[in-house]
Amino acid sequence: MTRHITLFAILALILGSCKKELTETPYSFQTPSNFYKTAADAQSAINGALSALTPQAYYQRTIYIMTECPGDCLQPLLTQNQERIDMYKLQYTPTNPEITNWWQNSYKLISRANDIIAHVPSISMDVPTRNHILGNAYFLRGMAYFDLVRSFGDVPLLLKPITSPSDTSLFPKRTVAATVYNQIISDLKYAEANCFPEPKIPAASKGMVSSGAASAMLARVYLQRASTAWADPADNQNALTECNTVINSGVYSLMSVYSDVFNVNKKYYPTQTEVIFAVQFGSNGSGTTQNITCRMFSPSPLGGSGSFVANTNFYNNGYPVYDTMRHNWNLANKVGTTTVTPFIYKYRDPSWVAGSNNSQVNWIVLRYADVLLMQSEAKNNLNPADPTKFAGIDAVQQRAKVPAANQFSATNVSQANFVDSLLKERQRELCVEGHRRWDLIRLGRYKQIEAGIGMNLQDHLLLMPIPQTELDANKNLVQNTGY
Repeated sequence: MTRHITLFAILALILGSCKKELTETPYSFQTPSNFYKTAADAQSAINGALSALTPQAYYQRTIYIMTECPGDCLQPLLTQNQERIDMYKLQYTPTNPEITNWWQNSYKLISRANDIIAHVPSISMDVPTRNHILGNAYFLRGMAYFDLVRSFGDVPLLLKPITSPSDTSLFPKRTVAATVYNQIISDLKYAEANCFPEPKIPAASKGMVSSGAASAMLARVYLQRASTAWADPADNQNALTECNTVINSGVYSLMSVYSDVFNVNKKYYPTQTEVIFAVQFGSNGSGTTQNITCRMFSPSPLGGSGSFVANTNFYNNGYPVYDTMRHNWNLANKVGTTTVTPFIYKYRDPSWVAGSNNSQVNWIVLRYADVLLMQSEAKNNLNPADPTKFAGIDAVQQRAKVPAANQFSATNVSQANFVDSLLKERQRELCVEGHRRWDLIRLGRYKQIEAGIGMNLQDHLLLMPIPQTELDANKNLVQNTGY
């Protein structure tokens, strides 16, 4: 597999000085010119790109530090790891290592995707399979840029491999967010047209991106962009169209039991009908990366570190008394008869060894319940008087056994409080799945919610600072306002 490194690491290698010259005789190494030869090479390359999501400093731990700690559901233990505490307290700095992790691992993923996009088309192999692999690469690149543009605004847009120290892309300037969004949509449309639908993904490749995942991600992108200064007038209609594509495909459905969404023994289609795309983690001894999340969220009586806990207000007030199914699965404050600080309990693995990082719990990126909620949001944005806007939310609430009298359509949620009610429903259903910060920004309630937990959200904090390591390595980058 071609080795991929971040821009900062590339510069360190190129610009770093050596005191002593070394002469080495290479016996075997892989480069793009001698690696991308066979269908097996193409599959190995996309497996490597997908595996780039799994480090602790990316979609294993940093994901919820970036998206949930700066919110009102999850908070870090306030006696350790200052960088996590700073994220929770909205005290972002360019030297925060978690912000740096987010930037660098996003660009590492982009680098791997760019290599695949550049070299796999020349491989002689089954054309639909080749296009499926390319569709996966385009999806991953689009997803990474979506994470970046939501986090930092204007970011460097790199669409091909950097091949030499003289490459003009080595010191890129920031590209305006509008252009980045357009590229994200283009990448995801390619994925939508070329990835296999879920039922046609071979059993040996379960966990790869499907066309349904591309449609669901497009809906998310359109909705988010619709709330920005770069919105297109058609964004909400396009979001609704993509939601309907997923819903009308008949491929996905809500699991009848909420907890089955997170069951480690029901990870793959067709046993799992709700999860549309997830970062895959394996069991101990499987040869694949295992997940630290169970240890991070579990309190010490369960064998965890309790490094992250549930916000007390969310635990006490986040769920109505009748919403017991989701509350009792997602949150807890007891281990046996012992009362502990409220914690996030939704990520469970019966095979997890206490005190270890060997959980096989996946990180869910997209699932059907979210698509139903996005459909309701898009319909409300298009026509607040549309009575069908309640259908998606009601379906999600019905699965959660919310009494009919308490469902959205029955309670006649008004336009004035529809957004607030939608946010609460997304919080209850998608609790600590990496959505909260983006939801609060998109729906215009971030300042209000943060004030409710004693935090002062200033305008510049809607974007993160560019990492100092990147500013030092690339003088063409400029810092975001306020940092």
